[in-house]
Amino acid sequence: MGVRPDGLDRRDAIVLRVVPYGALAVSMVLVLLADAKTPAQVWTTLGLTATAAVWTLIVALPGASTPGPWLAGVYYAGLLVLFAVMILRSPLFGLFAWTGYIQAAYLRGRWRYVGMVATAAVVSATYVGGFKNLNASTVPVYLIFVAATSAVALALLVLELRRRTALDRLAEANARREAALEENAGLHAQLLAQAREAGVLDERQRMAREIHDTLAQGFTGIIAQLEAARQNPVEWRRYADQAQTLARENLAEARRSVEALRPPHLDEARLPEAIAGMSERWSRTSGVPVGVETAGEPQPMIPEVEVALFRVAQEALTNVAKHAGASRVGLTLTYLDDVVLLDVRDDGVGFDPAVNDGGFGLTSMRQRLLRVAGRLEIESSPGEGTAINATVPALPAGAHP
Repeated sequence: MGVRPDGLDRRDAIVLRVVPYGALAVSMVLVLLADAKTPAQVWTTLGLTATAAVWTLIVALPGASTPGPWLAGVYYAGLLVLFAVMILRSPLFGLFAWTGYIQAAYLRGRWRYVGMVATAAVVSATYVGGFKNLNASTVPVYLIFVAATSAVALALLVLELRRRTALDRLAEANARREAALEENAGLHAQLLAQAREAGVLDERQRMAREIHDTLAQGFTGIIAQLEAARQNPVEWRRYADQAQTLARENLAEARRSVEALRPPHLDEARLPEAIAGMSERWSRTSGVPVGVETAGEPQPMIPEVEVALFRVAQEALTNVAKHAGASRVGLTLTYLDDVVLLDVRDDGVGFDPAVNDGGFGLTSMRQRLLRVAGRLEIESSPGEGTAINATVPALPAGAHP
């Protein structure tokens, strides 16, 4: 890659390499056609053109390093001398001298302003027919052109520098924003990992309570019935029947505990279909019509998130059947870029969230969502129905927080 002076992008650097050579070639052709009457003039024109082309190689060679402040100053000073000599040869070389305005980009700081004014002083000579025509009558006109072109050039330079400053600030702001987004993503992933660990611990504690409160007691009862049957051979059938009943109840409890970990409906269908099927079964049982909608493009998510949304929808409908007295229910699952929303609305009796926290059902929903870094919002008032809004991060299946 060629030179990239400070503050210039790739496109500007290419322009700085290409435009001077294009302007030099056009100037040479114009001078040869219109102002080269003798062989000496022809050779002078070709010699000046070759000198300018070689001098421009200082900053135009592919792979050349960015010129430092001193090299840039020397290059630009030599360029101004070339401009003056070439315009002295023919004012038509003013087209090439005009590139001094854009090549001032090689200069640093306030030296760019000096370069602009110096270029205006050289180029303005072409407006009076070249340096050879400077005399008492043309100098005032020349100075007016110098002042006018300098003012315009400096104004354009100021505007360009402001534009570049604004672009640099915008780039810095975008960089800070991207860094903040990456940091937030990292914090979010860390929070989700911690929530998942807490969820695993809570689930273990729940399973321990389930085993202690139901399965362990059930097995104790079964053992007691079998021991009683051994001690009372005459009535063994009655004790065996009771043991069988306890075993079936324990089996049902075990199945219920396992299903609480991963609903079987999610193994058979995607989340929208699983929620729709569960809602349809709930509607048949409760007699309350329920409408289910899905917005956005459904995407498979990690199991913890899908289970949390399914259980929240299930618990919300259970609460409607128990407490709302609703005549209809609406359920919407919305997939966005970074989150998934679940809204459950009913037209029931409602309640005041500031007075009534909704009981165990809403507490259970909040805990489930917290385990996956989600949140739950309740909108309700007496006689106005209830809206439950659940939000969870849209973590695709296979993601590892």
